Amino acid sequence: MRTMDRWIKRSKGDGARRAAGLTRRTRRELAVLAGLALAILLSNFAGFAATCGEVRADTLRLHILANSDSEADQALKLAVRDAILAQAGELFDGGATKDEAMDAARESLPALRRIALETLRANGCADDVSVRLENMYFDTREYDSFTLPAGRYDAVRVEIGAHAGKNWFCVLFPPLCVPAAAGQDADAPAYTDAEREVLHSPYSIRFAAVELLEEWKEALTGQDAGAAAPASAAKAHKSETQ
Repeated sequence: MRTMDRWIKRSKGDGARRAAGLTRRTRRELAVLAGLALAILLSNFAGFAATCGEVRADTLRLHILANSDSEADQALKLAVRDAILAQAGELFDGGATKDEAMDAARESLPALRRIALETLRANGCADDVSVRLENMYFDTREYDSFTLPAGRYDAVRVEIGAHAGKNWFCVLFPPLCVPAAAGQDADAPAYTDAEREVLHSPYSIRFAAVELLEEWKEALTGQDAGAAAPASAAKAHKSETQ
């Protein structure tokens, strides 16, 4: 009887040790699998984030700020927008690259200010207008058929009066502003295939992660990022009207 009891205890002990060994092995395997999955996710995200950086580098945006959020000032902002977009094709015609578009933007700053002032005066508004080219932060922006990732972009910034109202922004290069303003689908023929794939990706956690990363970079660098551009600390928020 005692022999039988010892055999039963030994069997239970062996089973427990085997189970413990299996559990430890399973945990190690799960840890390895989780590590591989994380590495794949980080690799994919790193590639996505890098392409988002290329999109920002290849884009010139237009940013118009209203004097205030009053109905009249918002209507004036849209009138200025329409007037600028009506002339944008002529002012930026022939720009086949981002550098050429930047050169055209620098040369067009006086003309853009004149267009904005004439539009305001025609509507009985005496507000002043400031127009400049700068590098500034934008949040993620979803359009009908494409999404621009968050981060710093070169932009033509048009400030009306106190420029304290909701803003409007779009893309001057590649020339997507006119179809976007008209509510039509836009394409990005001047971007690479990889950039176009990012632009036409549906909004997802990857865009949110890029925005968090870029906001973290902004917090770390403060006004040092893009310090060569005027008012480089400026930020375009999602408070937009169309």
